[in-house]
Amino acid sequence: MNKNSNVVPQTLSARRNARAPKGYLCLVLHAHLPFVRHPENDYMLEENWLYEALTETYLPLLAHVTTLVDDRVPFRLTMSLTPTLCSMLSDALLQERYLRRLDKLIELAEKETCRTAGKNPEFSAAAAMYLERFTRCRWLYEEVFERDCVAAFRKFQEQGVLEILASAASHAFLPAMQSSREAVRAQIKTGADAYRGSFGRDPLGFWLPECGYYPGLETILDEEDIRYFIVDTHGVLYADPRPACGAFAPVVCSGAPVAAFGRDGASSRSVWSADEGYPGHPEYREFYRDIGFDLDIDYLKPYIDPAGIRVQTGIKYYRVTDRKSPDKEPYRRLEALRAADEHAADFLRKRENDLRSCAPLMDRPPCIVAPYDAELFGHWWYEGPEWLNFLIRKIAFDQGNIALITPSDYLALHPQNQRCEPSFSSWGEGGYSAMWLNESNDWIYRHLSRMEERMSECARRFPDARGLLRRTLNQMARELMLAESSDWAFIMKSGTMVNYAVRRTREHITAFLQLYEGVVKNAVDEKLLATLESRNNIFPDIDYRVYA
Repeated sequence: MNKNSNVVPQTLSARRNARAPKGYLCLVLHAHLPFVRHPENDYMLEENWLYEALTETYLPLLAHVTTLVDDRVPFRLTMSLTPTLCSMLSDALLQERYLRRLDKLIELAEKETCRTAGKNPEFSAAAAMYLERFTRCRWLYEEVFERDCVAAFRKFQEQGVLEILASAASHAFLPAMQSSREAVRAQIKTGADAYRGSFGRDPLGFWLPECGYYPGLETILDEEDIRYFIVDTHGVLYADPRPACGAFAPVVCSGAPVAAFGRDGASSRSVWSADEGYPGHPEYREFYRDIGFDLDIDYLKPYIDPAGIRVQTGIKYYRVTDRKSPDKEPYRRLEALRAADEHAADFLRKRENDLRSCAPLMDRPPCIVAPYDAELFGHWWYEGPEWLNFLIRKIAFDQGNIALITPSDYLALHPQNQRCEPSFSSWGEGGYSAMWLNESNDWIYRHLSRMEERMSECARRFPDARGLLRRTLNQMARELMLAESSDWAFIMKSGTMVNYAVRRTREHITAFLQLYEGVVKNAVDEKLLATLESRNNIFPDIDYRVYA
């Protein structure tokens, strides 16, 4: 693998000169994690979310993209990397802790190769696979990407194989904030500014957190020169007037010249559906059978929570077998990869059939937009990165009817699109905010709304704050944005790690109110402020006046 490779796959202009495809596939990977950073503790269980995603998703994806570039495979892939994720990936404390975590995993995998030797040969082969995987991840992270995954993604965007979208500052669910235009604008502008800092250019596209859209949102996106965003299928299908091309072409919003691309339902079901999605295939690795829950606690103690809480280690020896049965068979890596190859071919065949059906009804080549959470590939679906690799190579070399494209590429090829107003929508259960506004989490919004009002009040009251006051107002903005993260409401609804989500929400609300009280009374607690600045150090260049 050549970390300094400068090979650039085919550009848009080169593809224009090639034989025109019948249609396009736009693969979008949404990479996001909530901001979790606890310098006050030597170990924090929730920081493992980042470490697991690095080991199982981000590093494998970067490795495959590197190999695709080195092999001169022509492809275009769209990703979003949210500001919270980029902040954590660039944080020296978390980088060092991740390396320590990898060292522990390597040590555990070495012990597992000894424990399984001479027993079940499939377990032994899997243990050797994990040892190789963790060792390679450490080499990739430390030597190839030099701990800077954001720079690696940036390099691939500069080489022309990735198109990276901006997103809201803390992944706030924007439809729940529409009563405060200032708060929505602050999320969007701060997110766009964070993107410029990470990737050295202005963003073309924007990932709406949870695909949450409400009519008029495009006017704020337009202020940041955003040219497109992505919504769930019904956000486009129920647009007014109804789009002639359905979700197979973008529409231009009536409120501002910003394009909306709709998610393709069929391609989503192929991957996401619990009933017909690929990850449920019997040969794929079973996510829920981890040695962190299967083996003796004394054996595992050095590698799990110091308090003795059993956690996922990432070492799993079983395959899905039968989703409805607790009895599982050993994992067989080669068979799983064969299934991934077959499923890549099946996905491509189905998308070709979809294009063949709708192309005669359109005045332009159809565009299938297939967005997924990036963490699905590798973390939840262990073979997902390999499936993507197989799919990209098959599109490049095994057919000529469909080509990979990014949203901005498609808009460059087809700049004239129907003007209409997309429908209020989200993705997730119900498609209309049900995951982020329900009886489990509705209590948070009265607090957030009041905080947004007070933040705008302070921004207008102190237009030129300096020194301690400016630091305080900037930290108030950080605490507000972190409280607004859609992740906390989602976790409260989903029922996993609820205590942590409630705790984080309350902590940010409390911190904001303490700082606000200090501003009002002209008696800021500088020690408290310094502690919050050190702990919640996201958005170092934030300007509280964005709320004015």
